Amino acid sequence: MGVALASGMPPMAGIITGIIGGIVVGFLAGSPLQVSGPAAGLTVLVWQYVQDFGVEMLGVMVLFAGLIQLVSGMLKLGQWFRAVSPAVIHGMLAGIGVLILASQFHVMMDAKPLGGGIENLMGIPSALMNAFRTGDSHFTALLIGLLTIAVIFGWSAIAPKRLRLVPAPLVAVLVAIAVAAALNLKVDYVSVPENIWAVTVFPTTDNMMRILETPILIGAISIAFIASAETLLCATAVDQMHRGPRTKYDRELSAQGIGNAICGALGVLPMTGVIVRSSANVEAGAETRNSAILHGVWLLVFVALLPFTLAYIPVSALAAILVYTGYKLAYPKIVPTLRKYGRGEVVIFFVTVIMIVATNLLEGVLVGLALSLIKLLYAFSHLDVRKEEAADGKRVDLHLSGSATLIRLPKLASELETLPRGSQVHVHIANLEYIDHACLDLLTNWDRQHAATGGSLTIEWDQLSQKYHQRRISSRKAAREAAKAGAWSGPTPTPENASRS
Repeated sequence: MGVALASGMPPMAGIITGIIGGIVVGFLAGSPLQVSGPAAGLTVLVWQYVQDFGVEMLGVMVLFAGLIQLVSGMLKLGQWFRAVSPAVIHGMLAGIGVLILASQFHVMMDAKPLGGGIENLMGIPSALMNAFRTGDSHFTALLIGLLTIAVIFGWSAIAPKRLRLVPAPLVAVLVAIAVAAALNLKVDYVSVPENIWAVTVFPTTDNMMRILETPILIGAISIAFIASAETLLCATAVDQMHRGPRTKYDRELSAQGIGNAICGALGVLPMTGVIVRSSANVEAGAETRNSAILHGVWLLVFVALLPFTLAYIPVSALAAILVYTGYKLAYPKIVPTLRKYGRGEVVIFFVTVIMIVATNLLEGVLVGLALSLIKLLYAFSHLDVRKEEAADGKRVDLHLSGSATLIRLPKLASELETLPRGSQVHVHIANLEYIDHACLDLLTNWDRQHAATGGSLTIEWDQLSQKYHQRRISSRKAAREAAKAGAWSGPTPTPENASRS
């Protein structure tokens, strides 16, 4: 319900998506223990499309996004959606966190978001000052929101271990309901329709034809890409939490496509695999897909038989949960891990975050992807050659760093041509990231010609071997540390799989 409100949709739109994610996708899923439903990662994108095109066209975009996912799964493209730089993924999540925190902070005071990310961030101080100065219903809503956040932190910190299976946000909402009801507070409450299916909006033929319009088509592709990447990365993380069946990525992608196509046909929220619900599912002892299916069943039973209970929930309490979620997403805990892989990864992370907040989610992710490609091209085209020549000119040491590839072969060839005839040349490659066949062939041919002048060529292969041995140990250690911190998206290293790497 909170995700739906943050997306500019009726609360029931989120619950219907959760029902479909449980019953339909849970039955078809390639990741049996993953729980699907509305996700905070898509709120910013969905809110933007609702504002720009309306709920009717959002359904069309979600419908075609689902069809794109379905076709991608049938074409065995599931693994390709995972081929995104971790720096971009973490930057995307952090940027989404900032946007959610900034927009929902205003909702937590029973007010509307001011606009984009920058406007919402800049407007927080003045909104707080107005609430404290007037002391009206906005101030009361703020207090309920702060109470909700305090309970979340408190429950996570001091609750007995056996009770921590009960999610802290659920406890926080129950406390907020109790306080608001006991004090008869004049704040905004969730609006519940008599018929939960009244929020559905079926696409018309005219709206379906608009999919050929560029902005609508880009919207569908954007939803498909981001939902697929988030789902499959979540599935990878879930695999590390249990020893049951591993994810079948193409089947999972197809299942998500079917689910989103149904959600689009009903005009409700798009879905992804959700790490918070999935981890709660695994920690509760789930062993089969029945747990995910029953999650959807319980949602359906609850809203069908007890919908009136939802009307007691203060909107500020739901917004507070999203403020907390945004804080958790935005907190840059991944930066120390990224720094181990070079400053470039950290730069990509922060640029992605800044661009998402300053522009929008799609443009921010595209900038992050572009920077990742530029970094990759630089890594495979950058070669430094440092020459150290003995005073007598009989020995020359060449220190290579970067990547010796076909692209930089002319530079290496020109450096070799400047070396004195008959000299003893030693090539040091300890700092070399990669050397391809073309450069090895160049060195071999040049060695043959240089030997004819009485010279020699020695390549310090032992340095390269030692370097990769040390790097393997360092990577194994970094992976273990990242796994402990919850930042590692691959398998937790063990002596068996580490040796295979």
